[in-house]
Amino acid sequence: MRKRGKHWILFLVIVIVLTIIGLWGSNRYFASTSYFVGQPIDSLNEVKVYYNGSVGHVSGRNLTPDGYNLGLKYQCVEFVKRFYYQHLNHKMPNSYGHAKDFFDKNVKDGALNKARNLIQFRNPGSSKPQVNDLLVFSETTGNKYGHVAIISKVYDDKIEIIQQNPGRKGPSRKTIMLEKKEDKWHLKNKRVLGWLRKA
Repeated sequence: MRKRGKHWILFLVIVIVLTIIGLWGSNRYFASTSYFVGQPIDSLNEVKVYYNGSVGHVSGRNLTPDGYNLGLKYQCVEFVKRFYYQHLNHKMPNSYGHAKDFFDKNVKDGALNKARNLIQFRNPGSSKPQVNDLLVFSETTGNKYGHVAIISKVYDDKIEIIQQNPGRKGPSRKTIMLEKKEDKWHLKNKRVLGWLRKA
């Protein structure tokens, strides 16, 4: 019985020590970023991308002077809507909704998504992605809201996106491979639902 008791105490001590080391390490990891919430970290056509810290962080709602809803600061939705508003002079009829809701599964490839007043293409789709297209990602286990980004560059075999709120250590830019198969353009990321474009 005494040996069992000693082993149990030793086990608890090890668990506590490992927990403390883990917390110290994670705090050090997260604190190592030199950014602060609301700091500009990138831009596209003079529309800024702001640092948001953790994915779920919210700093209030961003409205334009005329009352148009751009979304929650500094979420991914807020950036793409601000980009469309400032750079493309575009207001969406439905100015609310989570990132994944920007893609309407009932809209056919190349047809008008009325809620966003944008032409919608599926992945794979009939039209090659273009610069300024809005890219929509599905939800994940850890993120039930999905994600949206703007296509910033297009090459023969890949695209570059610019995004806001990819997480504490996530990059503001990343590339996704692109290929054409059977007259359809396919972005090689299973989460990409499709892309939307101003007509």
